[in-house]
Amino acid sequence: MSKAPAKHINFMAPRKVLGILSIALVVISIALLATRGLNLGLDFTGGTSVVVKSEQDLDLDQVRGAVAERGFSDAIVQQYGSAREVSIRVAPTEGVEADQVGGMVFEAVNAEIDNLELLKVEFVGPQVGDELRDQSGLAMLMALGLMLVYVWFRFTNKFGVATVAALLHDVIIVLGLFSLLQWHFDLTVLAAILALIGYSLNDSIVVADRIRENFRNTRETDPEKIVNDAINEMLNRTINTSVTTALVLLALFFFGGEVMRSFSEALLVGIVVGTYSSIYVVANLIFTLNVTKEDFLVVEKEEIDEMP
Repeated sequence: MSKAPAKHINFMAPRKVLGILSIALVVISIALLATRGLNLGLDFTGGTSVVVKSEQDLDLDQVRGAVAERGFSDAIVQQYGSAREVSIRVAPTEGVEADQVGGMVFEAVNAEIDNLELLKVEFVGPQVGDELRDQSGLAMLMALGLMLVYVWFRFTNKFGVATVAALLHDVIIVLGLFSLLQWHFDLTVLAAILALIGYSLNDSIVVADRIRENFRNTRETDPEKIVNDAINEMLNRTINTSVTTALVLLALFFFGGEVMRSFSEALLVGIVVGTYSSIYVVANLIFTLNVTKEDFLVVEKEEIDEMP
C-alpha cells in the first residue's frame, strides 16, 4: 500500500476555483487567437529582415520614423540582442524588387543615424512563407494526433481524455499569451511549442500514472485523498524537473541572444502552465469523469465446466 509523505499538501482544496480559471484562460486564449492572431515572423509571412548596429544606443522610435518616411510604414522595429543593435522587418512591397528592399531600409536609417553598420539582410519569399506556415501547422497537428494515439493505449479512456485535455490546455494558453503580447512567432517558437507538447505530456503522464497506481493499490476509497496522496508523492520529482529545465531556459533567455529569446520565452511559460495542468487539469477532469476504484478492477474470467 502506498504511503503518503510526511508533508502533506491539500492540492485539491482549490481545484474548483482553478478549474474555472483554466476554462476562462482557454476561452480567452481562443478568442485572442481568433481576433488578434499571432505576430508571425518572416518565416511564415515572407519579407525582408535587416539588422543594423550602431556605436551608441539606438532609439527605436527614431529608426521607425526613418523607415516610415521611405514608405515602409508597417515595418516592425525591435532591439536585436542589445540596445545598439536593431532588427527591422519589412513585408513584401509592391513595385519594389525584393533584393533592393534591404539596401533601401539601410539607407533610410543611415541617413538619419550616423556610423551605422549593416550586420545582415535576409529575405523570405511569400510562397515559401505560406508553405512553411501550412507545413508547420500540419506538423503540430500530427504531433498532437500521435500523442493522442499513444495516450489512448497507455491509459483507460478517462485518464486518456484528462491527459490529452491537459496537453491541449497548455498549447492553447501559450499561443494565447503570444497573441496577447504579440511576441514574435517564428520557426524557433514553433520548435518550442513542439517541445512543450512532449514536456507537458510527459509531466501529465507521470502524475496520472501515479494516481492510477494509487487507485489500484491502496485500500483508501476516497478519490480526493487518493489523488492528493499521489500528487504529494510526485511533488519532489515535479519540482526538480521544472526547476532544472527552467535554469537551462533562463540561461538561453539571457545569454542566447535574440534568436533564442522567443524559444526560451515559449518554453518558460510552457513549463509553468504544464506543471500547473499536470496537477489541476488532470485531477479536475478525473473528478469530473467520476473515476473510481472500480475503473481499475481486473475482471476475473469465469471458468466454464465443459463436463456434461
